[in-house]
Amino acid sequence: MEIGVNVPNFGPGTNPARLREWAQVVEGLGYDLLMVSDHVVITPDVAEQYPAPFYEPFTTLSWLAGITSRVRLGTTVLIAGYRHPLLVARMAANLNALSGGRLVLGVGAGWAQQEFSALGAEHSRRGRATDELLTSLRAAWADEADYGAGRIPLWVGGRSTAAMRRAVLLGDAWHPLRERVDWLRTATDQLREIAAAASRPVPAFAPRILLRLTDAPLPEETRVAGEGSIDQVRADFDVLRELGAESVVLDPFQGDPAETEHPETAWQALATLKQELT
Repeated sequence: MEIGVNVPNFGPGTNPARLREWAQVVEGLGYDLLMVSDHVVITPDVAEQYPAPFYEPFTTLSWLAGITSRVRLGTTVLIAGYRHPLLVARMAANLNALSGGRLVLGVGAGWAQQEFSALGAEHSRRGRATDELLTSLRAAWADEADYGAGRIPLWVGGRSTAAMRRAVLLGDAWHPLRERVDWLRTATDQLREIAAAASRPVPAFAPRILLRLTDAPLPEETRVAGEGSIDQVRADFDVLRELGAESVVLDPFQGDPAETEHPETAWQALATLKQELT
């Protein structure tokens, strides 16, 4: 199992120096993936959760590719409706080549209705836009002489049945975000059923989970995967392995933008968990 980190590329404490520090911590601790999120216009609905400054993912990952040497780089997740599919195909192929084949492209339908409007994109057809993007990427990258994309893994985000079906038909992995362990157990069963009904192979399982370590255990009925005492989180990883997870992305951002000004707590949690899992 490879383990990655979703690095905050937003918030009042985020700047080039801080992003460099995050990259050094993630790679220095031996994590396998460094991933960032995607927003383009910080409309009021976005700003409630992800305030400015927000560093655009392709630009940020291109810069981090030159700072790092080993860790894989990715998006969790790129919003499909925000960019023309051929632009995404070109940027992703170039980033993959410039980073030595280290790109993982996570893609999702998105949610921020005001941001969709600001970009002239249709919120109501975001699912169809995601299907179109994934299909266009496959077609564009098939032209190896033009794009030279190599093999960029496509992770499909989302918890809905439509997202699971999209992962089965068009993706390499299913990438749900911040869910409970019992929900993930049921959902992976559903994923296998969808794949069987479509006569398709089951995509890889690559969840993104919260990382929040607490001194005392949390109630099992309310906590999400990756949240609780170190024993609880270690047990979560045992379950994720049982469910067939090939990759797990840790999300140390707990929801308060002020956290971005004091990342040391997150770095310590990452160091603690890495030691426990080694």
